[in-house]
Amino acid sequence: MSGQAQQKVGEVLAHASASRKTARAFAVIRRGSGRLYINGFPVEVYAPNEFVRMKILEPLWLAGEEVYGGLDIFVRVRGGGFMAQADAARMAIGRALVRYTGSKRLEELYREYDRTILAGDPRQREPKKFGGRRARARFQKSYR
Repeated sequence: MSGQAQQKVGEVLAHASASRKTARAFAVIRRGSGRLYINGFPVEVYAPNEFVRMKILEPLWLAGEEVYGGLDIFVRVRGGGFMAQADAARMAIGRALVRYTGSKRLEELYREYDRTILAGDPRQREPKKFGGRRARARFQKSYR
């Protein structure tokens, strides 16, 4: 059964969205067997390396298996690079779990551990300007 077909099964218990730089993520929580799918793939297949996988799974580890054990979480991510996508997915998962549980304790735990699980980082890439290779770097002068 493909990831898209699995998303149609079961009622939506909670959902949340998040963004980091130009990456946008949308998480949906449904009843299931404790699996996490990103763009239709299990997180073990999707994440390019162990560090990114650990970053995405942080909200689940902090919440504990008693919270997410009977749930399947489906995340759609678009835009940005792989690290911005991981941050956006992490934030969407954290927000969806807080919304699902309605627990102030879980929200406080996330804020105490790392507030970027719930609150986004507003920084964006600065656009490149003329006269240089990057946003602030200028071409060197060769005279004098």
